[in-house]
Amino acid sequence: MNEQSQMKHVESLISRLQAGDDSARGELINCVCDRLMNLTRKITQGYAKVQRWEDTDDVFQRAALRLFKSLEEVRPNDARHFFRLAAMQVRRELIDLARHYGGPQGMGGNHATQMAGSPDTASPHAAYDAVEPTEDASELKEWSDFHVQIGNLPDEQREAVELLLYHGLAQEEAAQMMGVSVRTVKRYWRSAKLTLHEIFDGQLPGIF
Repeated sequence: MNEQSQMKHVESLISRLQAGDDSARGELINCVCDRLMNLTRKITQGYAKVQRWEDTDDVFQRAALRLFKSLEEVRPNDARHFFRLAAMQVRRELIDLARHYGGPQGMGGNHATQMAGSPDTASPHAAYDAVEPTEDASELKEWSDFHVQIGNLPDEQREAVELLLYHGLAQEEAAQMMGVSVRTVKRYWRSAKLTLHEIFDGQLPGIF
C-alpha cells in the first residue's frame, strides 16, 4: 500500500472509530505497525546501551499498546491527528524506557551476576552488583532528554519533527498532511534542529 492509499485507509478507519466502531482501533494499529516498528528499530539502534536491556520488538509492542489504549479515550479528528497521537505515545515509551534503565538506581545501573560455575543462573535470588553508571546512565539520560525536549518544541516545529523523524515521512508528504508548503516544513525542521542544537550544545543523537 503506497503512502496516499494508506492515508485514505487511515481516514476511513478514523471515520469508523468516530461512528462507534471500536474494532477500528486494532485496525488502525495494524495499518501503521510497519511504520512504528521501523521507527522503533531506527531509534533503538542508535543506542547500544538500550539494546543491552531491551529487544526492539518489546519496545514496539509496548508503544503500540499505549497507542491502542489511548484510542479508548481519544477519537482522532483525521489522519494528521492520529499520526500526532501515535508519535506522542512512541515518545512517551522511549522516555519511560530511558528513565527505567537510567541512573544508578535504575535497572541499567545494576545487573544480576553469578559466581563462575553457578548451576542456577536464572535464580530470582541472584545477587545484583552495581555497575559503573557513567556511560550507560549518561547515554540513557541523553536519550530521554532528547525526546522530552522534542515534546517542548513549539507546536509547528514539534509536528514537523513528529512526521519527519518519528513517522519517517518525506518533506512533501509532511507538507501535504500539515497543509503547508514544503518550504515551510523545511523551515520548521531547520528551526527545530537549531533549537535542539542549542539545548544540547551541538551533541544531537545520530538519528536527528
